[in-house]
Amino acid sequence: MTDDRLKALTRAAHAAWTFALPLIEISSPQTRRFSGGAPVNTFAHGRDLVDHTARDITTPNNDTLYSSAHIDLSQGPVTLSLPAAGERYLSLALMDAYTNNFAILGTRTTGGDGGTWTLIGPTDAAQGANCIRSPTRNVWALARILVEGPHDLEAARAVQQGVSMQGPGMAAPEPVAERNAPWADYLASAAQLMADNPPPATDGAILKVMAPLGLDDFDPGRFSPAEVAAIEAGVVQARADAQRSGLRGPGFINGWTYPYARLGVFAQEYGYRASVAIGGLAALPPEEAMYMRAKGDLPRALFDGRAAWRLHFPADHLLPVNSFWSLCLYEATQDGQFFFADNPVGRYAIGDRSPGLRTNADGSLDIWIGHEAPGADREANWLPAPATPFALFLRAYLPKPDLLHGRYRLPEIERLDPA
Repeated sequence: MTDDRLKALTRAAHAAWTFALPLIEISSPQTRRFSGGAPVNTFAHGRDLVDHTARDITTPNNDTLYSSAHIDLSQGPVTLSLPAAGERYLSLALMDAYTNNFAILGTRTTGGDGGTWTLIGPTDAAQGANCIRSPTRNVWALARILVEGPHDLEAARAVQQGVSMQGPGMAAPEPVAERNAPWADYLASAAQLMADNPPPATDGAILKVMAPLGLDDFDPGRFSPAEVAAIEAGVVQARADAQRSGLRGPGFINGWTYPYARLGVFAQEYGYRASVAIGGLAALPPEEAMYMRAKGDLPRALFDGRAAWRLHFPADHLLPVNSFWSLCLYEATQDGQFFFADNPVGRYAIGDRSPGLRTNADGSLDIWIGHEAPGADREANWLPAPATPFALFLRAYLPKPDLLHGRYRLPEIERLDPA
């Protein structure tokens, strides 16, 4: 056995773990629970806004109702229908097995009048004008429907009821290994998922790197102890690398990250795709929604929950969006995921549609962030924080060109008390 062979196995394991992570995450029990345990080819409608008790999907939002479906096209097409939503934001993201958004239906692309489309598999014959071809057999469909506040929930639910699907009944999928499973279990699941959802020809280069693992006919028993150690080393490094970037782009600008242009449609950005699968699974592409993360004063860009903070928008510098924006506050897990934090007023996000939000006399806007309430005159604009470290993400739906192309930058978040 040569050192070259061991090095090749380490590289192969790193590449395979990274490449397959979106397949694993999208098929995981947590993601399927987000679909409410609905059968394959059936929508599950989340009838309430997500709160701090939700722990299935990282970085959820609190502005939209979700409808979720896991689709299997191996037995033929499915029909997707959206209701008329008018001016209300609605999107139905169709993600392939590798988490690429290959089509988005709704407000931005197909308009507010609703419609019906036929979703077909990668080798099926197309029929009719409203056919959409999926690159993979397995698809995750995720609808988002804007809720403007508690008063609007029933109206949003009525729209949600019109999000529907008709398709062949399918057996429940076999369980897959999870992200932190032993290497042999993880790679066995990866091999099966890749067989069900063959990668495109444009992934040929990385597949050659992965070739020493023999995923086409995977047998973990064929490796010697030294080879197993080499594989395990590659997996350990891949896990560490995948937790480093999340949704952010190339560094912070004035205290904020901005997404890569490849977010949501990843092409050959395998490392970035893997990190988003951990820290922002099901992220939309920037033209649909931009996700910006603020830089805190603690490691991992987290904020000190014991401090008080302010986000100030001058009157001439409000966010340029065609739909809506919101600032979400999350507590962070050790493995790089983010979930809402419990708080005394049940407010997990604040934005331009928040009931009672107050602008200043000059038209500017202040958002007060912290564990302690900022006072009665500011409480409508308060985003409560835990006393522990937290993260801040801002979503901007249907960004205008100035934001989308980097001509607009968010103001930095200001710490109000001494460090």
